[in-house]
Amino acid sequence: MELADGREQDNADLRAPGAGYPQAMDKTDTLSTGLKVILPRKEGRGHASGMSIDSYPFRQVLGGQANVVTRGQAMAAGLSAATIRGRAGRGRWQRLERGVYSAFTGDPARAALLWAALLRAGPGAVFSHQTAAELYGLVDQPSPVIHVTVPADRHPARRSKIPGVIIHRSTTLWRTRHPVKSPPCTRVEDTVLDLIETAASFDEAYDWICRAVGRRRTTAERLRATLDARARFRWRRDIELALGDASEGVLSLLELRYVRGVERPHGLPAATRQARIRQRNGSRYLDNLYEDYLVCVELDGTAAHPAEERWRDNRRDRWNLVEGKIVTLRFGFMDMRTQVAQCATAAEVAAVLSDRGPAHAHPCRRASCEVARVARSG
Repeated sequence: MELADGREQDNADLRAPGAGYPQAMDKTDTLSTGLKVILPRKEGRGHASGMSIDSYPFRQVLGGQANVVTRGQAMAAGLSAATIRGRAGRGRWQRLERGVYSAFTGDPARAALLWAALLRAGPGAVFSHQTAAELYGLVDQPSPVIHVTVPADRHPARRSKIPGVIIHRSTTLWRTRHPVKSPPCTRVEDTVLDLIETAASFDEAYDWICRAVGRRRTTAERLRATLDARARFRWRRDIELALGDASEGVLSLLELRYVRGVERPHGLPAATRQARIRQRNGSRYLDNLYEDYLVCVELDGTAAHPAEERWRDNRRDRWNLVEGKIVTLRFGFMDMRTQVAQCATAAEVAAVLSDRGPAHAHPCRRASCEVARVARSG
């Protein structure tokens, strides 16, 4: 745990009665974030005896919240209102939100800004949507606004909006909140489903599934179980089918288009997704491996493939052929963009498969599907 003066102290030491605090402590209290602190004995008219900025209870609060504290938490830990006003007035504390302070000088880090927004939203608030995705590592860049969800009976922005913060309200936060994660946020499965419901398109929705499963933050099965617990859901049938594809290793939009636009409608055999290939220097994965035919279909998601990546791909393709006797076909976004392009791609795959074994491809419903030519010649 990081202390107010930048030092670290073992959590076990902090939990020991009286550790780091010279006075007797005989009372515990729970703050709005769920953090338990030991409060000092009170003397006189509610003033803490000998309380200082380096006292143990105050460090305990700060250490769990990126050195950010609310006025109420500081007073619950034993600081007086005069002390709070004095430190803010002298610039030793900074006001980040109404009633929320950073106990340091200088520009606040991202973690401090997040805690300030959460504490300003009040009791029961958790991060959700894009901000929860940031905390789970589902995005590489933080959202320009902070997303917070509160219980449905709370309205933290009723009197005044919180700058840079979007407030969501939920009647099921008791179920979707992660039980132990700090800072508090929705569970990763509920985070993904919340983002799917607010997505602008199905492609964007499926991309969230790919990120969550592909980065190993959850599984398609867990997402499906969480989806089943929701009474109403946008795109439910499509998302159920998409989760089935994701569970089979279809972990990009391009792969989804290949499976749904090339492989299935043209009767191509089902490839093994993300097939593991062992090499002397480790393992790597092939997007779509037709094991019976020793044919691999690789999908390149970037429109402009850098020269370095092309060299790397060519090297892998040569290894596939020399060491594994596997022929590699590479396709990109333009090969999946339209139905006509998908038919042309299917015809190429069908032609290679038919040269290496019995392939049962057939034309799709499009009248001039190019797979018909391959089927006749086969």
